[in-house]
Amino acid sequence: MDIDVVDPALRASVLKIPKIDLRRRPVRVLVRWIGRHLLRAHPVPGVRTRDRRTEAVRVRTYVAAQPSTRAALLWIHGGGLVIGSARQDDRLCAETAARLGMTIVSAEYRHAPEAPFPAALDDVYAVWQWMISTDSDLDIDPGRIVVGGESAGGGLAASLVHLLHDTSAVQPIAQWLFCPMLDDRTAADRALDRHDHWVWNNELNRLGWSSYLPVAPGAIAVPEYAVPARRDDLAGLPPAWICVGDIELFLDEDTAYAERLREAGVEVELDVIAGAPHGFENWAAETPPALALVARAQEWLSRTPGVRAPA
Repeated sequence: MDIDVVDPALRASVLKIPKIDLRRRPVRVLVRWIGRHLLRAHPVPGVRTRDRRTEAVRVRTYVAAQPSTRAALLWIHGGGLVIGSARQDDRLCAETAARLGMTIVSAEYRHAPEAPFPAALDDVYAVWQWMISTDSDLDIDPGRIVVGGESAGGGLAASLVHLLHDTSAVQPIAQWLFCPMLDDRTAADRALDRHDHWVWNNELNRLGWSSYLPVAPGAIAVPEYAVPARRDDLAGLPPAWICVGDIELFLDEDTAYAERLREAGVEVELDVIAGAPHGFENWAAETPPALALVARAQEWLSRTPGVRAPA
């Protein structure tokens, strides 16, 4: 894909992103280790960040020293289902906790292909269960939890919301989805390979879905809750905020999912960013487009019924 289609404010950052061969297991293992141990933390005044372990899953918590709400966010990091760690989203989580005065729990989860579906979904579900239980010692209201995530984490967040809708007495109050990875059928479309999208292209996308699913991407049938875009009935889901860049691989699947949510009667705000490659709010966090997007996302979250209620 030509660099000229990228927003000029993002070009320098996108050109610095190294190309990594995630098909090789030693490379994936190294990238995971770096993410967990070498990424620098992003401390924010007034927010306590802590790594913890629940009974089943590691989490990273962000707690405002002076909370203004008992609402909370369950956050799920990205990484194409094969890499990634909670620490990579330190800036977004800590700054959101500070701005909204809320508690954020960022979930770690097992990676494919070593741990294919339903391992990652089981892990984030376990974190949800921990958050709504008395075991968590978090001063939050279990009835006021938002579920969110970026990229593969956004897809897992959507799957978790589906699972909770069908099985849980306690429901999330909103979905906060950054460029979510929602549809394996995109990976099956080989015509998309030639576009070689910045940051996350369709070859990588196919690697992620192939590693996660027990069937080939685009198969006639997939396991329930494995692929959010495959769910037939979206009625009754909580309000959703979804963002996606207009030059990234997930544009069509994300806009289609937003439209299907609207048709099902779900309140949706879709934010399409011109000239934005995948996940730019993370790797180009200090650029004007990223700062503006995060501010809009946080503003939407602050207006969500239940989030701004008194602590």
